[in-house]
Amino acid sequence: MTSHAYLDCSVSARFLKLDMHPVCWFAMRIIAGSLRSRTLVAPPGLATRPTSDRLRETLFNVLAPRIEGAAFMDLYAGSGAVGIEALSRGAARVEFVERAPAALKVLRGNLEKLGITAGFRIHTASVGATLRCAVETSKRGQYEVLFLDPPYDAAREYSATLGLLGGSAAGLLAEGALVIAEHRRKERLEDRYGSLARTRLLEQGDAALSFYAADPVATPE
Repeated sequence: MTSHAYLDCSVSARFLKLDMHPVCWFAMRIIAGSLRSRTLVAPPGLATRPTSDRLRETLFNVLAPRIEGAAFMDLYAGSGAVGIEALSRGAARVEFVERAPAALKVLRGNLEKLGITAGFRIHTASVGATLRCAVETSKRGQYEVLFLDPPYDAAREYSATLGLLGGSAAGLLAEGALVIAEHRRKERLEDRYGSLARTRLLEQGDAALSFYAADPVATPE
């Protein structure tokens, strides 16, 4: 499947203006790959919480054997830092899912700044709607890696999204796929969501990464 780019549809800070409102932007760097050391920006705050460089490095150290040629879904993409890191490291395509206008502006700006014009698609509907639509329109077993990092003030999104991926949207996962959720260390996610079973938990500072894989014994809801 050919992906299309939709340009229409360690941390330092600086201040810019977005639609005449002052916003503090944080500069991040791409850790490795073809875009190594290039910088990204993202607005801080609960609405678009960027994954830190250190945690992103930890994440991709684990994912390294899986990224080359993979189909990657970056849910609640924000600035796109995680999905762009995947592209830099050789992912075949990345599906960014983000609907907040400010975050979309940053995401599109980062892609344009880096000269990325292919290998990705931006979905501007909610994560739930995007997954349900993908189930209806896509082939089964389409994604090898799915990453989700909802805002801190949207904790219910974890159970909703993981429940979908372990239930009615389980068919989107390729054989051996991983679903990774970034969350507060003190926020304990369930060990199982339908057919998804947690296989690993990594904690770093106040953040944590929960890794889930499809249990072939379990039947999706």
